[in-house]
Amino acid sequence: MSEHFARRRYLLNFDSQRLGQVFTDVLVIGAGVAGLRAAIEAADSAQVVLITKDQPAECNTAYAQGGIAVVSNPEDSIEAHVRDTLEVACGLGDKSLIQRMAAEGPRRIQELTSWGATFDLENGAVALGIEGGHSARRIVHARGDATGREVSRALARKVASMESVRLFDQCFVIDLVVDEGRCLAALTFHPKYGHQIIWARQTVLASGGAGCLFRETTNSPAATADGHALAFRAGALLRDMEFVQFHPTALYVAGAARALISEAVRGEGAYLVDRDGNRFMQNYHPDGELAPRDVVSRSILRQIVATSATCVYLDVRHFPRGRFAERFPNIAALCRDFDINVERDLIPVRPAAHYMIGGVAVDADGRSSIDGLWACGEAASTGVHGANRLASNSLLEGLVFGQRAGAMAAQTALQRHSAAGPSAFRSFLEPSPRTELDLADVRNSLRALCWRNLGIERSRDRLAETIEIVDFWARYVMDKVLSDRAGWETQNMLTAARLIAEAARAREESRGVHFRNDFPAQDDRRFRGHVTLRRSEGGIATSFEPLRA
Repeated sequence: MSEHFARRRYLLNFDSQRLGQVFTDVLVIGAGVAGLRAAIEAADSAQVVLITKDQPAECNTAYAQGGIAVVSNPEDSIEAHVRDTLEVACGLGDKSLIQRMAAEGPRRIQELTSWGATFDLENGAVALGIEGGHSARRIVHARGDATGREVSRALARKVASMESVRLFDQCFVIDLVVDEGRCLAALTFHPKYGHQIIWARQTVLASGGAGCLFRETTNSPAATADGHALAFRAGALLRDMEFVQFHPTALYVAGAARALISEAVRGEGAYLVDRDGNRFMQNYHPDGELAPRDVVSRSILRQIVATSATCVYLDVRHFPRGRFAERFPNIAALCRDFDINVERDLIPVRPAAHYMIGGVAVDADGRSSIDGLWACGEAASTGVHGANRLASNSLLEGLVFGQRAGAMAAQTALQRHSAAGPSAFRSFLEPSPRTELDLADVRNSLRALCWRNLGIERSRDRLAETIEIVDFWARYVMDKVLSDRAGWETQNMLTAARLIAEAARAREESRGVHFRNDFPAQDDRRFRGHVTLRRSEGGIATSFEPLRA
């Protein structure tokens, strides 16, 4: 039962007065695009501690290939970008926030350029690509297919130049300390310094996504839903957890980790073909290969089943000689590593988990339901993506709302006259009499279960099976006090999987990336709104918030 998750307020037994103490104005958790941008903004006026559980470069931002959706073409407009985003969001996009995001895009690109980011040019102007769901060329990219890496580099360089930012890398945030509805601190572990408590006047959660819940994913190994799980334990309201986006085209080589093949490849004219060499996307959607991601992912899955295959293929053999390697140097190199000559061979692909749309429910400024806790990036549910994210809006969202959350957190922190703490907080969980399961096996089995039952297509029976199995594992895992990153990640992954399954069970319709075989139609009368989740004494409290007309 879900009480196994509700019972665990903290994963760690601790006495705050016996831990190492760190104090700061603003604590930022996560060093992807949203966290870095939040830290930069907050550091303009406040002291900042920036935490990442790995090296700063190991995050989903660095894995992003396609680019940033920004209006910078005379034939394009902010209104068109907003319209495209709303169309893909399937009735759940927040128009006012989407307008803010689209309007701020050009300014954020100029800012990155001033901090040393270099974007690709064509005839002296910023080169623009096109991707699925966009009505115009507006995808700004860097080094062909290494946009995320370039954005990360520029932001990290800016952070390093700011004396008011302290970076704690290899530092794992285990839990947030909340007292009387206010977030006061974070419990952390560092291999060198051990357990510490970081007291912060304000905390920004930018901990990234949840792709590693699924066996097939394009995500960094660090994307284990830590922020979603610790926010749930802290009592924050979570929203739209059923909306997990699957990217249609990850390189499929048996036995190898999945690697993203950017949507920009299809934007440049690549065809999707089945095992017999037949183009099939026009059979599913009039936009063919450039249909929205959820449509393309489901279409590929159905074509795989129809042809009794394990994958489909991207065909770029019609590109001018040398063009693919010039435009997508990293993807070309990846293909060469697997002896795929893109000028002669087809590229095997299939969908993989890619982006977490749901997360901590926040307002227009990034403020969560807990005083002193803000969220941005993949850890947050801002409302700009609705039920399906438009391609290349993710880096843009991180830049725009990371900046806003950082600014508001710093402003609020400086209005507080003293730093939080060091109040006395203690947690103690009685030793469990149950046998501990093999955590590596649980983790691998969980990823397979989520891929099978929480993946591209879902059903009531499969969701019920998922909840039953996850609850069984939780009996033997969530009742333990574990002592390392792998253990805490596994507990977080179980928690997040349970939340996704609960939200998916509650939404008895198909909308955007959430597709129910047993409820294949979109039902605006019952479900035009948000599924929300919160920790309760009985387990997980689920509710539905209809959108205002």
